[in-house]
Amino acid sequence: MSFGLVLGLVAAAGAASTTLVTELAPDVHFIAGTFIEGRQPDGNSVIFGAPEGLIVIDTVRHREHTQDLLDFARESGEPIKAVINTHWHLDHIGGNILVRQSDPGVRIYASSAIEDAMTGFLANYRTQLEDLIVSATDRPEDQSQFRTELALIEAGPQLAPDEVVTRSGPRHIAGRELVLNLETRAVTAGDVWVLDPASGILAAGDLVTVPVPFFETACPERWAMALQELSDGKFTRLVPGHGDPMSRGAFERYRTGFSRLLACADSERTDEDCADGWISDLGSLVAEADDQRVREMLRYYMDTSLRGDPANVAKLCEA
Repeated sequence: MSFGLVLGLVAAAGAASTTLVTELAPDVHFIAGTFIEGRQPDGNSVIFGAPEGLIVIDTVRHREHTQDLLDFARESGEPIKAVINTHWHLDHIGGNILVRQSDPGVRIYASSAIEDAMTGFLANYRTQLEDLIVSATDRPEDQSQFRTELALIEAGPQLAPDEVVTRSGPRHIAGRELVLNLETRAVTAGDVWVLDPASGILAAGDLVTVPVPFFETACPERWAMALQELSDGKFTRLVPGHGDPMSRGAFERYRTGFSRLLACADSERTDEDCADGWISDLGSLVAEADDQRVREMLRYYMDTSLRGDPANVAKLCEA
């Protein structure tokens, strides 16, 4: 998720401290992303220990979260040798800049989808930010946030990968065996999910997001197919792009709920009925306190994606 268009909805969706580093398994740690009212979100990060250093899945957007990653590396006495970006949304790649400054030898792995994004979605977002900066002259704090966001886009080449992931398969990265899987035209034009066979941990990026799927750049039907690919993976625990790590059983609830949400959107049922179904299907994955926010977000996505202009969705599904 990356765009200011839904900031008012997503920024209030609950928060978790990025200062808490959680051990998921030996040599596998997790730093939760944030939804803080009044600013754009950060995605989750996963850190794998490897013989040659650390491997970071997603460096996020805000400096303080990325600094948590750098502090962890410093305290462990290990350099960050590799970064794997699950997709190009700024709340997953913005920290690449700071990581490159801290560890100049780092290699960044990702799909090539950011190339088209820089001349498409991010170019449009840049124009939006420039307009917001002009209109926020009487709101210096907001203006500062807009300038910071704009600076990320202007740093384009520093966000891009050094190693482009063009196919799925095992990779030997920093001395650790990982399986990188490439999905095309799902959440974005190129989504990478990472399976660590040693621990059974799967980092899904925004292919799985709680409390709702984020459809801004998505092809819903291809996304559903990608979730089936995840289901076929040999994992015991899954880290979503946003939300708490989950068991395989919890993921299957998510996958089922996703399929039913698409079916509901394609039916004559009301938006409210579809939201009721999503909340019921996910059960404890959606906190009761998030009920109203979930309904607002789903209503937005019904209008803009699931029941929006078919031509716009078709463009996102083009191979």
